[in-house]
Amino acid sequence: MTGRPGAQCAAEVATATLSRVPPTVRTLTATTRAIADPGALQAYLPAGDTWTAWLRRGEGVVGLGEALRFETDSIHEADAWWAEVCRTLTHTSDVAPGYGVGPLAFGSFAFDPETSAARSVLVVPRVVVGRRAGAGWITAVDGEPDLPPPGEPFGAAPDVTWRTGALAPEAWEAAVAAAVTRIRAGELGKVVLARDVAGTAAQPIDVRQVLARLAGGYPSTWAFHVDGLVGATPELLVRRERGLATSRVLAGTIRRHGEQSDEVALAQALAESSKDLAEHEYAVASVADALAPFCSGMNVPDQPYVLKLPNVMHLASDVTGVCDRGDDAAGRGASALALAAALHPSAAVCGTPTVSALGLIRALEQLDRGRYAGPVGWIDSSGDGEWGIALRCGRVSGRTVQVFAGCGIVADSEPEAELAETRAKLVPMVAEAMPEVKDEGRVYTFRLRKGIPFTPDPAFKGGK
Repeated sequence: MTGRPGAQCAAEVATATLSRVPPTVRTLTATTRAIADPGALQAYLPAGDTWTAWLRRGEGVVGLGEALRFETDSIHEADAWWAEVCRTLTHTSDVAPGYGVGPLAFGSFAFDPETSAARSVLVVPRVVVGRRAGAGWITAVDGEPDLPPPGEPFGAAPDVTWRTGALAPEAWEAAVAAAVTRIRAGELGKVVLARDVAGTAAQPIDVRQVLARLAGGYPSTWAFHVDGLVGATPELLVRRERGLATSRVLAGTIRRHGEQSDEVALAQALAESSKDLAEHEYAVASVADALAPFCSGMNVPDQPYVLKLPNVMHLASDVTGVCDRGDDAAGRGASALALAAALHPSAAVCGTPTVSALGLIRALEQLDRGRYAGPVGWIDSSGDGEWGIALRCGRVSGRTVQVFAGCGIVADSEPEAELAETRAKLVPMVAEAMPEVKDEGRVYTFRLRKGIPFTPDPAFKGGK
C-alpha cells in the first residue's frame, strides 16, 4: 500500500522521542492484590470525570483518580514516556501476570494532531479495579490496594437539545459528492468523511450513566471513557497479549430494520455488495501493511464475515500476527501502543492512500475531529494492552456533548445513502432520538433513555 510513512520498531521510536520526554519521571510503587469477583465495575466509578474505563461483556478495567498524566501530540512520544515510567516502576503482586493486571496507562489520542486543537493524553490511575473470567484484582499506585466503596448513585438522564454540527446534512452530502468525483478521477481509492451533532443539557451530564448505558446496550463493543471522551467502539485497532497481535477491521455497513426475516437477506446483500467489499479490502490491506514490519508471521483472512450489532451489520476481518521479540534487553518487541501508532490512521477511518485521504478530509470535512477516530485504550507495564478506534463516541464537558459518525466513501458511494448511514451510527450516543431527526438544521429535543444502569434494554435499537 502506498502513502503510509514507514513503520519504526519500538526501540527506534523510543530513542528518537525520549529527548522530548520530560527528563524526570516520578518513580511509582504499585501493589496488586487478588479480590473476590467485584461484580459490575461501573458501580465503583465516582461522580465527576476523574476516572477511566474499558469494558466489554461485563469484564474489563476501570481506573480511579490520577497518579500521573502526560499530554502530547505524538503517540510515539507517549509510548516512550510510558516506557520510561515502567523502567523505574516497582511492582509487587500476588496475581499472575495477565490481561489488565498491574499498573496501567489509559490513553486517548487525536485523530489528526497536526490540525486539531485537542491534546492526546495518557493517564495512570491511582487505583485500577479489574475483572475477567469471574476473577477480580485491584492495583494501587503509591497506596494500599483496598477496594473502594461503590460510587454515588448516577444522576438522572438529562434532557438534551441537539443541533446541527460543523456541516448541515445537505452540505455534508455535497462534500461526499465532491469526494466521489475525486475518487472517480483516480486521485485516491477511498476517503472516510465524518460529521458531528452537538447537544446541550439542562444540567451537567453524568458520564457514568452514559458509559453504563453503552456497556449494557452494546455488550459486544468496547465501552470506554478517557478524559471526557465516552463511547462504545466495535472496532479493535490492536490487542497485544502474550506475543500475539490482533486487529479487528470493520468496513462496509448495512442498517438492520428489526425484522428477523430480513436478517439472512441483509447479510447476503452486504456480503455481495461490490461497494462494501471494495471499502473493506482497502481497510484490511492498510492494517496488514502496517502490522507486517512488527510480526514474524501473519494471518490475513481472504474473505470477511458479517458482524451483527443491534441495528447495523458490518463486514469484519480479524487480522492476527506473531509479534517479533525485538532487540531490546527484555525481548518484548513493539508495545501495544507502538503497534497502535503504526496502524493509525487506518483506511477504516482515514482512507487510502493515507496522505491523499487525509488531505481530502482536511479540505472537505470542516470539522476538528479531536480524539474521535483516534486510538483509545490502555497499556500495561509489559507492553501488552488493548487499543480501539474511538468510534460511536462523544466528547462530554459539563452540560455539552459533541457526537461523531463517519462513512467510507468509494467510487460507488451515494451521498444520500452515506448520510443515512451516519444517522444509524449516531444512534448509540443519542439513544432512540435519531428516527425523529429529519431536518438537523432545526433545534430538536429528546430525553435520554432511563433504564436500569447495568441491564441491557431489549427495546434498545442502537447500532455501531
